Amino acid sequence: MKKTILSLALTAVFGLVSFANPIDGEKKAVKTDESTVTWKAYKVAGSHTGTIALKSGALEFDGDTLTGGEFVVDMTTINTTDLQGDYKNKLDGHLSSDDFFSTASNPTATLVFTEVKPSGKNSYKVTGDLTIKGITAPVSFDVSIYGSKATATLKVDRTKYDVKYGSGIIGTAKDKLIYDEFDLVVDLQL
Repeated sequence: MKKTILSLALTAVFGLVSFANPIDGEKKAVKTDESTVTWKAYKVAGSHTGTIALKSGALEFDGDTLTGGEFVVDMTTINTTDLQGDYKNKLDGHLSSDDFFSTASNPTATLVFTEVKPSGKNSYKVTGDLTIKGITAPVSFDVSIYGSKATATLKVDRTKYDVKYGSGIIGTAKDKLIYDEFDLVVDLQL
């Protein structure tokens, strides 16, 4: 009986100590100046590409296993890379306007991982909450991690974030149609 009471007491003490001091994962900050976010948007008559800067970001690990992440994107840095001169300036201004991302009133966008599942060696299926223009919607994508580098490709439906300019135009203006989905290719340095 004494051994049983002692065992229960020790179990309770060590259980409480473990509960009071949970093992926290390691949070690795992203080197924003060495990381890139490239976008590609499509329209009936072609496509445009560009970049946008990360303001901050981190990935969370338990040992070598990815468990979470969060990022802040500086929407004011929208930059078209496939055009030059007046065409580039016009498109950059239009993307920053209220027709698209309203960067004056929404200078940042965020992504917070809500679920991470291993899908292979160094690969993960991630679900997260993406917030653009103050509107949050879930996105799913794959992440690959090799040493101090991580890569991901996301397909984003812009209409979920009230970015509807040029969406679904019919008739003679159909050559101006902009597809609702755009791609983000993210290369992170940790």
